[in-house]
Amino acid sequence: MKFGIAFVSLVMCFMLQGCAVVAVADAVASTVVYTGKTIINVVDAVTPDIVNKKTKD
Repeated sequence: MKFGIAFVSLVMCFMLQGCAVVAVADAVASTVVYTGKTIINVVDAVTPDIVNKKTKD
């Protein structure tokens, strides 16, 4: 009986660690995406004529 409880506890610990890793990876990915968006917006604000080329009518 004690082996079963220990096994279930061990499996639950591994499952919880997996969730933590996924949560950290998600946070890192979100940070990278929003940092990239911010950099693009700053470059667009500083040099709008280069990034957004106007077409002549």
